[in-house]
Amino acid sequence: MSTSILRLPAVIARTGLRRSSIYLRIKQGDFRPVKLGPRAIGFLETEIDAWIEERGRARTKNSVSGC
Repeated sequence: MSTSILRLPAVIARTGLRRSSIYLRIKQGDFRPVKLGPRAIGFLETEIDAWIEERGRARTKNSVSGC
């Protein structure tokens, strides 16, 4: 199975996060960029999809517990 590398605009569209929030998550270690060149980064599609799925699981868990 091949993995695609998503550039920042695609990650913004897919996650609904703003650019500054994505960079904050990089700093916190939630997102790990892939260096594509001297001034270019991307993100593994599988890692972004996993992050989105985790948000869905966290939402489901919180709604079940009544939070």
